[in-house]
This record gives sequence, C-alpha cells and structure tokens, in this order.
Amino acid sequence: MKTKDLIELAGDPRFIEGIYNYCDRWCERCAFTARCLLYAQEQADDNDPEANDINNEAFWEKLKTIFEQTREMLTEMARERGIDLDSLDLAEAGLRERRLQEKTESHELSRAGEQYARMVNQWFDGESSKIEQAFAAKEGDLPLVDFDQQEKLEQVDDAISIIRWYQFQIAVKIMRGLMRPDTEDEDDEDNEDRDSEGIRQKDSDGSIKVALIGMDRSIAAWGRLKEEFPAQADTILPLLVHLEQLRRATEHEFPNARSFVRPGFDEAGGSFVS
Repeated sequence: MKTKDLIELAGDPRFIEGIYNYCDRWCERCAFTARCLLYAQEQADDNDPEANDINNEAFWEKLKTIFEQTREMLTEMARERGIDLDSLDLAEAGLRERRLQEKTESHELSRAGEQYARMVNQWFDGESSKIEQAFAAKEGDLPLVDFDQQEKLEQVDDAISIIRWYQFQIAVKIMRGLMRPDTEDEDDEDNEDRDSEGIRQKDSDGSIKVALIGMDRSIAAWGRLKEEFPAQADTILPLLVHLEQLRRATEHEFPNARSFVRPGFDEAGGSFVS
C-alpha cells in the first residue's frame, strides 16, 4: 500500500482510532475488523501480490511505509521513556533500556507468565495423545444425527485453540505493561491516554487488561477441557491454579487495569469481544 493510500485510509471515519493498540490480534474472531485501520491495511497488502515481490516497486513502497510507521512508534516510545533521540549518548540510552528490560524480565509476573507458557507445552506434550484418543473415541460413538455431541467436540476444539492462542501472549502483554519507566506515577501524563470521555488512562493498564482477558479466557478453556476429559483433571488443575494465582497477582500489581476502556471494544454496550 502506498503512503498516499494509507493516509487516505487513515482518514476514513469508519475506523476507530487506536483500536489495534489494545487487542489480542485474533482477527479471525474479532467483531471489529471492519473498523480497524491495521486490519484494512494488512488486507490491502495481502490482496496486492506486487507488494510481496522483492523486484517490484510496490514491495519497497510497502517497506518505506513500515519504516515510517516504525519511526513514529519509536518516537512515541522514546518520549514516554525519556530517551533523547537527538543525543548521541547511545551507551547511556542502551544502558537504561537494558536495565528496564532486565527489571521487567526478572519481575515475578513476567516469570510466572513465561512459566505458564512452558506448563502449557509440557501438558500438551504429555496429554495430547490421550486427548486425540478421547476425541477419536467420542467421534466413533457418534450416531449420524447426534448434534449435541458434535457441538461438544467443537467446543473442545475451540478451547484448545483459545489456550494455544493466549499461551505466549499473556507473558508478552504482561511484560509490555511492566515496561514502565521508573518515573511513571499517577501524575505522569506522558504515559497516559484518554478514553472517549476524556478520562486519563495509563497505556500499561491497557496492555495488562489484554493479558487479563487472555487469562480469563484461558481459565474458561481449561475448565472446558477438565469437564470434557475428567481423566485429565489432575493434570489440568495445576494449570488452573497457576493461572488464577497469576491473575490475582496481576490485578494486585495493576489495580486499574480492569477499568481501562479500550477504544471500540469496551464501548460496545457490554459486548464480550477481543
């Protein structure tokens, strides 16, 4: 997509400003793709085979657009973190960034999020064959018109998809929320946004809210598997306990995250969306 086309697209009133900043990137299950500029841009690129041809001008035009967008994002992040991009003190800037990164990675919430991701892999490594066998047994027992049982199988498949989708994203969103400058406090407007009513909100709370939603949905999905496969209940329980403890600890660390109003998603009359 050319820069001119992107500018025109960005001015389209049907798009909700900033809606893509606080989503889970599961476009296939999102009710707001028609109102998302990022989704529209990606679709336009996918529908343009020339944009993926390295020998074509459209490819380099696309790369130029990504570069410009990245520069804007970098400028905003630098402003939030107090980094002077006009300074050539690269060593000091890098040191501050490394310290913040190390602080984030060593935080108990980050470690717990990464531990959960490992636990999920370990569970599927050990239980996937049993689940597949149970699936086969259930499908083999299906009469031609047992729609209730077929619906249960589809729900199990959905539960597994949900678990896998949020498996790593939970930790990533937690770490993004934790990447707060040491100077961030209740009066730090540089790290705040405003909702549709002009109420100040912290960007970190927005990221954490996405992580919390991922935890909520993952807990529900594990509950579904536990219900459908009682033989695996003992191995599922530690995952549920870990997620619940992580959820509570995250809410304690970020008490305002749940009330963060994400553009579009939390302004849709209570619709439970991405």
